[in-house]
Amino acid sequence: MSAPVPWLSVVLPVYNGEKYLEHALASVAAQADDSIEVIAIEGGSTDRTAEILRSYESRLPLRVVSFPDLHNWVASSNEGLKAARGEFACFLHQDDGWLDGRLDALRARVERFPNASLFLHPAYYIDPRGDVVGRWTCPLPAGVELRAEQVIERLLVQNFIATPAPIFSRRAAVAVGGLDASLWYTADWDFWLKLAAVGGTVYDSRPLAAYRIHPDAQTIRRTGDAAEFRAQLDVVLARHLAAWEPSHRLASAARRASAFSVEVNAWLAAAVHGRKPSVLGLVPSFVRLGPNGWRRYLRDSRIVERIAPRCRIGLASRIAARPG
Repeated sequence: MSAPVPWLSVVLPVYNGEKYLEHALASVAAQADDSIEVIAIEGGSTDRTAEILRSYESRLPLRVVSFPDLHNWVASSNEGLKAARGEFACFLHQDDGWLDGRLDALRARVERFPNASLFLHPAYYIDPRGDVVGRWTCPLPAGVELRAEQVIERLLVQNFIATPAPIFSRRAAVAVGGLDASLWYTADWDFWLKLAAVGGTVYDSRPLAAYRIHPDAQTIRRTGDAAEFRAQLDVVLARHLAAWEPSHRLASAARRASAFSVEVNAWLAAAVHGRKPSVLGLVPSFVRLGPNGWRRYLRDSRIVERIAPRCRIGLASRIAARPG
């Protein structure tokens, strides 16, 4: 007899994760849901990662798939999706975690909205010690099934979705081609936009996951390549504006807010890595947004929510002070 199909596949890219991995795995085990599967894509770690994974094999329906030398979270996530069997899937990075009751809450949403393909919720920002330092929310109405245009118009301004927050239809993920492996930083933003375009989205306003911010995060370290970082932002925005506008008229204020958000994100990346760009260069673009653009940018970018936690833990100054 074949094994029952899990309702959820948890894709966990892992590489040298001993510092935080046990917290991530424990947060899944605490859900006490034996109708899921956890697929760890292990990239040839040289620390205690393999030992930690083995210690959870009796506590979780855990399957470890080895890909030595695969250290890219995007490529690892795609391999996990290929191996997944669940009706729904989600990503969990080795430094993030779930809050108690997350799966019960999301499964209830899935049962209430069976035709939706993307389910979201806020997340708490946590620091390297696991202390809560902020909250990451989505500028969306809660408790209803949202049409594609309601989500995409706002999501084009900024990726406001924390990686450990969504669950999504695995079939929809396969249909949209998974994550774009050429985008090491913006692959998740591109992926959420693709998923939002092919089905309904449901937002639950309760924070049900934790997103850890720390100096050793791969995406933070790699934003030091300012030109490539800016290019990836531009690629995703241009791609989805081109796909969306022929069939749906996007308000000019939303287009301007999206373009301005790219400028701000590129400026922030440069500032975090100690290049001290002048803020005056942003002023003309901000003025051109006009009142409607200002409102859209402030609502959808979650700029204060994103910056405040990093300032609280002094992340920017610690990265800028590093040599090399």
